[in-house]
Amino acid sequence: MAGGAYASPTANPVLLLALPTNGSLMPSCALCNTEDAAPYEVAPRADSVPVCAACRQGLEESRTTGSLEDGPHWQCLNEAIWSPEPAVQVLAWRLLAALPEAVWARDVLELAYLEPDVLDWAQQQAGGGTDAVVHVDCNGTVLATGDTVTLIKDLPVKGAGFTAKRGTAVRKIALVPDNAAQLEGRVEGQRIVILCQFVKKA
Repeated sequence: MAGGAYASPTANPVLLLALPTNGSLMPSCALCNTEDAAPYEVAPRADSVPVCAACRQGLEESRTTGSLEDGPHWQCLNEAIWSPEPAVQVLAWRLLAALPEAVWARDVLELAYLEPDVLDWAQQQAGGGTDAVVHVDCNGTVLATGDTVTLIKDLPVKGAGFTAKRGTAVRKIALVPDNAAQLEGRVEGQRIVILCQFVKKA
């Protein structure tokens, strides 16, 4: 079962732990199930979860730069984002949000659902680098990956043959990492680039 847990018919679910030859317990990474994980604090709360060295490096990189280089390791996030543990969901969300150019990561974020308080927790530190690009809507409200916005005017979509109508809700947007004026979202089943000045945060 994903997440390294199983249900016993006579006991509560327990976390599977690897037992090395020295007899000490070695927790598995909550994100990728790799052994030899160490506690990682999910700021700004005090909750912590075990993560491996590779996931820890990715989390630190996403926190300081706001982006990650895509690679096979991050496919583990397909399952991690559905963890029953909010702290694990937060870490998975932050890593996925740091992969805006990876189509698969954007698709996972669109499908995933986090409770409002968990999403707020995830967004509090996502893209936390001091030089991070800031996206704002038509009212100057700061936008974040995963937000829902509403179009404030009709927008002809070049090359798609349709017009995105005023009042259309665009859910689970992705921010263009190197352009504060643009975001991406799905309208009528197609992913399009939208200028931030033409949207209002819902």
